[in-house]
Amino acid sequence: MNQKLIVLSTLISLIGCSATGENLKSNVYKAGQVNTTQAVRTIKITAVLPAQIEIDNTEQKKQAMIAGGALGALAGGLAGGFGGIGTAGTVGTTLGGGALGAAGGSMVSDKVLVEGVSIAYLENGNMFTSSQVGKLCEFKPNATALIISTGPNETRVQSNAVCPVEK
Repeated sequence: MNQKLIVLSTLISLIGCSATGENLKSNVYKAGQVNTTQAVRTIKITAVLPAQIEIDNTEQKKQAMIAGGALGALAGGLAGGFGGIGTAGTVGTTLGGGALGAAGGSMVSDKVLVEGVSIAYLENGNMFTSSQVGKLCEFKPNATALIISTGPNETRVQSNAVCPVEK
């Protein structure tokens, strides 16, 4: 029973340990980008295709290892304390539980895939693409959209549609 509790607790703590990519969407700005001038142009979106965007998940992996280690140590200590195995045994189960929990947290990937789009657009007679985190329903093909340049090699195609609200 205690082993199932340990595994369940560790799994629950690891479920939320994935980066979502929300911070990479076109409508998210860093503090240094607010109240600054940014070049804006209009484009015509010709196609919106589904894409998967690989993002860094290193920080979430570290958090999962820490949480897994703490939960494992707690569960191991409780199991040892209630198991009547003495102080040395309780220390052993605490350390073992912590090590197993941290090992479980290390199974969280360094990279994760999030939903994205590849937007093909026309600008001055030339075809370009911009891939970014977002949903297909946020962009309407054959329509005008704004494209913002926040840096020399960064483009952000602003959403020109709204996704239906889920009920």
